[in-house]
This record gives sequence, structure tokens and C-alpha cells, in this order.
Amino acid sequence: MPTVLRIGPYRFHFYSNENNEPPHIHVAVDDSEVKFWLEPILLSKNDGVKPHIVREIEKLIFKNHKIILEKYNEYHNC
Repeated sequence: MPTVLRIGPYRFHFYSNENNEPPHIHVAVDDSEVKFWLEPILLSKNDGVKPHIVREIEKLIFKNHKIILEKYNEYHNC
């Protein structure tokens, strides 16, 4: 699972076996994780992350959208 970014306690990464899904990013927070679609940016799954942290992560995804999407496309050969 390649890491794209690390911002504070958040690790932005992909899983290699999800090629059939639209562009998205997983963000690990301690032992929890969220998944966001990238086009449009929208929460897909929340596995134990508190709502205020989800909002903070969403803001970081908006701020870093271009690089996250570029890394996604590069990794998945899109």
C-alpha cells in the first residue's frame, strides 16, 4: 500500500487491489481509517474516525487534491 502523503498524524495511501473502483484515497488515523472518492471528493467509508477528524481530513484532501489524484493515476496507470 503506497503512501502518497503524511500530514500530521494522517497517512494518505492506496491499496493495490482496488483497480475496479473510481479514484479514491484511504487515510489512516491511528488504528482507524476513512476512504474518500476523489471525483467528486466525497466520504465513501468511515471505519472509526471521529466526525471532526473526518472533516479535517476532507479539508486536507481538497487542499492536496491535485497531487493525490496525480499519484493515484500514476500508480494505477490511468
